[in-house]
Amino acid sequence: MKQPSRFLPESLNRKPRSLPWLGLGLAAVFLGSIALRFWGLGRFNTLVFDEIYFAKFASNFLKGIPLFEGHPPLSTYILAFGIWIGERLSFGNEAIQNGLSGLQVSPVSYRWLNALTGSLIPIVVAGIAYQLMHRRGYALIAGLFTAVDGLLLVESRYALINVYLLLFGLLGHWFFLIALNQPQQRQAWLWLAGFCLGAAAAIKWNGLGFLLGIYLLWLLAWLIRGASHVKFFATTDSRYSIDRSPLIALTHVNPVHLLVYLAVVPALAYWVSWLPFTQLDSSTSFWQWQAKIIDYHHRVGGMDAHRYCSPWYSWLVMWRPIAYFYQTAHASGEPAPIVGPALQSGAGQIVYDVHAMGNPILWWSASAAMLALLSLLAERLWHWLTVRVPRSSTVESWAALYLVVNWLANWLPWAKVTRCVFLYHYMASLIFSVLGIALLVTNWLSGSDRSRRSTGITLIFAILLAFVFWLPIYLGLPIAPRQLLLRQWFPSWV
Repeated sequence: MKQPSRFLPESLNRKPRSLPWLGLGLAAVFLGSIALRFWGLGRFNTLVFDEIYFAKFASNFLKGIPLFEGHPPLSTYILAFGIWIGERLSFGNEAIQNGLSGLQVSPVSYRWLNALTGSLIPIVVAGIAYQLMHRRGYALIAGLFTAVDGLLLVESRYALINVYLLLFGLLGHWFFLIALNQPQQRQAWLWLAGFCLGAAAAIKWNGLGFLLGIYLLWLLAWLIRGASHVKFFATTDSRYSIDRSPLIALTHVNPVHLLVYLAVVPALAYWVSWLPFTQLDSSTSFWQWQAKIIDYHHRVGGMDAHRYCSPWYSWLVMWRPIAYFYQTAHASGEPAPIVGPALQSGAGQIVYDVHAMGNPILWWSASAAMLALLSLLAERLWHWLTVRVPRSSTVESWAALYLVVNWLANWLPWAKVTRCVFLYHYMASLIFSVLGIALLVTNWLSGSDRSRRSTGITLIFAILLAFVFWLPIYLGLPIAPRQLLLRQWFPSWV
């Protein structure tokens, strides 16, 4: 009798049991994320990296001045709301303020909402993992891995906008998977998914990659289901048949509902996001603003426009991280000198460095995982084309398809972009690759092969240790120059 695959989910045909340890584990991940993102949030009383743009846009919006930023305005409203709340609740040390954004505010006031948003992303990723495979261990590992990536941590600690794109895009996917798993409430969940996916595009246009992934999955689901003479992703075990996959449920959704909730609703959400902005400047229409965005990106410049530009294919190995902040000081007991007279001779004993780079072990293993999943899908496709007989498979195949398609949908479009692009443009794809390595590690830990279990445990500890090792340059902690050199493994990391 054929043995069940080690990839089988815990349950697909009954309601999940209570999840106390999953809840406790995710609560610990969330609290740890909160602590890391809020600790020392006002350390640098200045504008760091692109805060010189986004914090200024938000401050000027509060003053009723619409400044064109090259992106849709939803992030401006969010950051403005954070500043408005922060000032009324007196977030941060009132003695530490600056007027660099156009308002005399504490740096915590324009950063705290990013920190909160970044703390929520690991929980949303865990939700996606659970809806995809119904495996508690997978959800917990996916959330943990997301929480210990350095780039996500750095982006969460400053008034930047990529974490908002991720939150809305991932919420859209979470709600989308819930809709597929809960047909009774499907339309309500699809509406929420469409709204969030539209909001992701209203942060940056590359948020459309989240929608592209869903469209491609819908097309593939119909193509596979239509191959009636061969069941590409079929299994002889009726408990885990193709019809029980949450993704094949796409073919059961009314196409009109998909059109309304995943095309019309996102478009309306995007259009509505412009209304407050256009009311401040009635001389420019909605369509004129779209033309201005296109023109802006044409004028940004090529790969030589900025020293930290990096080609799209180099993101897989994190070849060119970005220095968001670098300053030297006389000793660890004094704050980093942001403004004022130049440093005296002998300075440089202490370095404050904020590097927007991922957790290298997590990043490289996640890229390898996606290549492995891509290989798995290619092998199944080859078997289908050559042998043309049903082959035992599981919902694991659909999970691999979901992750690979969304990874590629958010990554490959950058190959056609000729303007200067940066490592953080890979963040949406990174999430799906993190889900990929989390899936492989979960399979290793739940299997009977002792060597694979050891590999999974070793990799988890290696990822956690790497996070701790590079933590000083994620948080901008004072560090000796020689200690900084130990963390710059390649010349391109400087």
